[in-house]
Amino acid sequence: MTTPNRRTVQRRDDGNYEVRKPGASRASAVEPTQRDAIARGRNILANDGGGELAVRGNNGQIRAQDTIAPGNDPRSSKG
Repeated sequence: MTTPNRRTVQRRDDGNYEVRKPGASRASAVEPTQRDAIARGRNILANDGGGELAVRGNNGQIRAQDTIAPGNDPRSSKG
């Protein structure tokens, strides 16, 4: 079984938001707002065959997750 394609959106120390692949040494993208970073993360995953996008809040905990098509959504229900 292959590992799912994942990206995480989180705030940087300089106030910008980054899109980062787990285990990567550098960010895939850096954006000035969280909204822009989420949109960029969705775009990156869509171009890479889909996957999971996680958004971290200011406290570091995951506050939202989304499956980008054609990813492997573990839930069969919509929403």
